Amino acid sequence: MMELNVRYANHPDDVQHYTTEELREHFLIETLFTADKVQLTYSHVDRIIVGGIMPVKKSLTLVGGKDMGTDTFFERREAGIINIGGAGKITLDGEVFELNARDGLYIGMGVKDIQMESISADNPAKFYFNSAPAHQAYSHKKIEISQANPVHLGAEETSNKRTIYQYVHPAVCQSCQLVMGMTMLDKVSVWNTMPCHTHERRMEVYCYFDLDESSRVMHFMGKPDQTRHIVMANEQAVISPSWSIHSGCGTSNYTFIWGMVGENQTFDDMDHVAPETLR
Repeated sequence: MMELNVRYANHPDDVQHYTTEELREHFLIETLFTADKVQLTYSHVDRIIVGGIMPVKKSLTLVGGKDMGTDTFFERREAGIINIGGAGKITLDGEVFELNARDGLYIGMGVKDIQMESISADNPAKFYFNSAPAHQAYSHKKIEISQANPVHLGAEETSNKRTIYQYVHPAVCQSCQLVMGMTMLDKVSVWNTMPCHTHERRMEVYCYFDLDESSRVMHFMGKPDQTRHIVMANEQAVISPSWSIHSGCGTSNYTFIWGMVGENQTFDDMDHVAPETLR
């Protein structure tokens, strides 16, 4: 079963008047994983599709049709997947890719048949999914965390020591526009992306996980002079338009997956915001 929820774009002048409930309704993806269901959110911000796929007792697939406007899901799309659950496998037109926890997979445009399964129903796979429009077919590629490009940033003194693992990235594999990776915070760190930034040429989605039931991340968003926050729990995602900062502080350390789509794939193409200028 595939469920597709649609979110529309929001002007920053409107967003500064939103209530807590309205912010959560428009930007927070509260439920990513449901047993034996493909749970997707289609955002009109750069037409990214974000979701969670959790096969337990049966194989799951992605389909085209009226919701997609195409005969097959990947007719004009590419995707990146990172598994944050138990072992699973994904079959693309007969080619099998086995994904353990933290393994990633790039799926190129044009694949017609996709099947996603868990190895064990007692410890199901949780395939976190980002998809973007594509114009060219690149080869599928499995990316283990050892094959991702690591970037070490931050320090213990500023509580933001972390390692960024670039999975779908020009340094690792070819894609049309999707850039995707995972950031792991050091045990003594709770801040991500602070000092913060925006990037007018790309939007971004964060998925927070590795949090226990009582832990939360305060995710900061909005224009730098009109910041807001959304309180987030484990395995939830948040949409960040190009005009918005995106930064978080947790009640404990955590891991998050980031995915970007837009005009370019230049990771460092960002507009930095000094903390003293935030409001």
